[in-house]
Amino acid sequence: MRDHPHRENSTHPEVWTGRATNRIQWLLALAGAACMALGIELAVDSAWNVGIAPLVMSVVGCIAAGLLVLFGTLAFVHVALRVDKEALEVRCGHMGLPRRRIPLSQVAGAEFAPHVTPRHWGGWGYRWRPEKGTAVVVRRGEGIVLRLWDGHTFTITIDNAESAVRVIKDRLHRPAPGRA
Repeated sequence: MRDHPHRENSTHPEVWTGRATNRIQWLLALAGAACMALGIELAVDSAWNVGIAPLVMSVVGCIAAGLLVLFGTLAFVHVALRVDKEALEVRCGHMGLPRRRIPLSQVAGAEFAPHVTPRHWGGWGYRWRPEKGTAVVVRRGEGIVLRLWDGHTFTITIDNAESAVRVIKDRLHRPAPGRA
């Protein structure tokens, strides 16, 4: 955890961005690629006279499992958080999917979570637990917990989470433009 100085009168940038990365996911993606390679190897170099059905099932199974693991893990190699004056947006992976945009008008509060772990959420990725809410967990460590006006919570593992919480709280307490 980092110690970030808190200045009462500090100004926040127009758009705050943060991200968290999990390099272990690259190893899982490599395993998915290896599974796909095995499927391709079976298709190219196998003796097709041993039986077409078992061979097709093996090839399709290896390629399907490889694609699932490869893209499933690459989707959660990192998470990016963007907070502007109107909303916060969470994007996962290199393609930005899954993505969630939450207008600040739906946020009741934000809290710093010093220790978010995949174990508490049932693994890495986009998670939902009835007793805890929804989360995007890409690694263990600090994160933010958003309390929404509808009673739900949304947790995100993100580097420099304390700064994100300060920015979100500051934006929640500001009057909207044109209002006094």
